[in-house]
Amino acid sequence: MFPGQLYKTESGRLFHAGAIAIILVGLPARGKTAISRSLYRYIRWLGVQSKVFSVGNYRRQIIGVELTNDFFSPANKATADMRLKIANACLDDMVQWFSQGGQVGILDGSNTTVERRQELVERFKACNVQPMFIETICDNPAIVDANIRSVKVSSPDYVGWDRTDAVNDFKRRIANHEPFYTTISDLSLSFVKVINAGERIIVNNAQGFLQSKIVYYLTNLHISPRTIYFARNGVSLHEYSYKADAPLAPGGHRYAENLKNFLLALRENTATSSPTSSSTPETQRPLTVWTSSRKRSFQTAAHFLDHEEIIVRQRSVLAERNPGVCDQMTPEEIEEQYPDEILRAKADPYRHRFPRAESYYDLANRLEMVILELEREKNDVLIVAHESVLRCLYGYLNGLPESEIPSLEIPEGVLLELTPTAYTTEERRHRIPDLVASVNWQQQTANLMCLAGNVPASPMYMGQYMPEGGKQIRHESSTAFSSSTSSPSSSTPGLSIAPSPITSERHRQLKNEFGQGLALAV
Repeated sequence: MFPGQLYKTESGRLFHAGAIAIILVGLPARGKTAISRSLYRYIRWLGVQSKVFSVGNYRRQIIGVELTNDFFSPANKATADMRLKIANACLDDMVQWFSQGGQVGILDGSNTTVERRQELVERFKACNVQPMFIETICDNPAIVDANIRSVKVSSPDYVGWDRTDAVNDFKRRIANHEPFYTTISDLSLSFVKVINAGERIIVNNAQGFLQSKIVYYLTNLHISPRTIYFARNGVSLHEYSYKADAPLAPGGHRYAENLKNFLLALRENTATSSPTSSSTPETQRPLTVWTSSRKRSFQTAAHFLDHEEIIVRQRSVLAERNPGVCDQMTPEEIEEQYPDEILRAKADPYRHRFPRAESYYDLANRLEMVILELEREKNDVLIVAHESVLRCLYGYLNGLPESEIPSLEIPEGVLLELTPTAYTTEERRHRIPDLVASVNWQQQTANLMCLAGNVPASPMYMGQYMPEGGKQIRHESSTAFSSSTSSPSSSTPGLSIAPSPITSERHRQLKNEFGQGLALAV
């Protein structure tokens, strides 16, 4: 099962949509791998049986990576047979996967000649699978060069290489392909042309539910580098009530100010410590803050409003999961009053909903428009939201199954830094230091209300912000956050959304089939 799946069937396939083979086309360093992984992640999120079949992955597993760029040249007759065998081995496994119930397979390869594309069309149509081509075209040298430096030199082909040598080697690989590349011109085919990393898109003969979904997703996709940050909202004056929609407590404002100061300092340090190839500091991308219209989330994000260059946007769909009848109840009270519901929730924590409540499934479907907007956004983005929302978005970015989403931990007082790449989503977690010693909360609140517009605190809580007679403002809620002045930063390995590796049995079979040809190829 998958987070945003419309419905379940025994076969795992959506009955109102047929099988589709998505075939990538284009020269190296045009974003084919990034598009195939992103598209796989989105299709899988929709609940469609999907898999990436990478010709490069097959080549690396069969004959390794110790190859010169001449091996890949279509003009090299000595390696032509080996290259064709590898490509067909990948194709055979993809066809076999369709016969076992797969619905959307993605063939990640160059497929730059008319003859090869025609072979693929005939092969897929013979097994009742509709081919759909995605051609990535780029005539902007700056985009190609940036893609080589940010993606290709970190690919498995160049592990241990000097960065400059890797860039030059890959450019020679591109030059070997260019004379043999022919763009798609057959209008009887279903295809999408993505030009200059999404600057322009051409669609031809796209039909049906899944093809329409794919086209719409591609219109939102780009391959520009960016960073996505996650942070939970600050603590409110009525933390366990959904209906109250309570504003931030003083401790919540303190956390929000610490979050703002830490993130801005982190971004400044990252920009100055990440030189480009010309040894000049990297230009810092703008920051946009997204949050919900719930008071505690928006008021946490509103602390960034005193920086005119930062845009703070409200998204009502980012509101936390509605607890329904369980609002303001402790886990013990829920178990006592709704024992049967508790059993159902334990059996299916992702799809179960308490009376008048939302499930994680409901929340995931509500977040689809945010996911598409997130793919379209080229600025760095900070999302300030409740833990339930961040769990779903984290699950999407890392391609996690639905069973893992309800139990994901997004800790309080921690900033998650996620960087999507072509091969993985890199992640770092930073403890937000508590460095704000003293703040005039009354003045702070007045400033925020002025900047935020018509988002006032409920009258029942205003006494907490504006105490009479100099009475001390309540700080009991601030104990939820660390008072340490240190800022430990932990780094966790990125979660890969890579093609499934060849099984050991299939690997041995291919090794035996290729036999002596391996020595010639290497």
